[in-house]
Amino acid sequence: MSAKILIVTGDAAESLEVLYPYQRLREEGYDVHIAAPARKQLRFVVHDFEPGFDTYTEKPGYTWPADLAFSEVDPGQYVALVIPGGRAPEYLRNDPELRKILKSFFDTDKPVAQICHGPLLTAAIDGLRGRRVTAYPALELDMQAAGATFQDAEVVIDGTLVSSRVWPDHSRWMREFLTVLRAKAPVT
Repeated sequence: MSAKILIVTGDAAESLEVLYPYQRLREEGYDVHIAAPARKQLRFVVHDFEPGFDTYTEKPGYTWPADLAFSEVDPGQYVALVIPGGRAPEYLRNDPELRKILKSFFDTDKPVAQICHGPLLTAAIDGLRGRRVTAYPALELDMQAAGATFQDAEVVIDGTLVSSRVWPDHSRWMREFLTVLRAKAPVT
């Protein structure tokens, strides 16, 4: 039986930040499940950087089914967690079921990969205090307010927490996360 990895997300998550780790981790032999507030067809978005805009733009992205609802997740069944960005973390951080899931992963020091706005979720459970992280650069003050040391870098590794800024950093993000996974939770 292969090791299971959980991706937590919702509507308005960045398409690439969900689907790239989903596919990459499956290629490595992990069994990957996507959890959301409810079992349903999720609607992702595409964030892009266009000349003349002060921030990213947003367009409709892919749809994808959630394998399970947050209330159905048993964190003990999973060896690692992936937290994509997009706008989903803005409202997901208010979900008490999701906060319980996140806390379980941090309390047991399991590998966690977060990207873009994903660290808003770990901040909501006080999981960043005293840690080094990166995130979408506009979140620097949010990361500092959560007690983290923010670094504007492609990837930041702090123990079992691997964070990254945005989807163009994917290859380095997943390469470093897989290094942590191979050490802490190898595919069996």
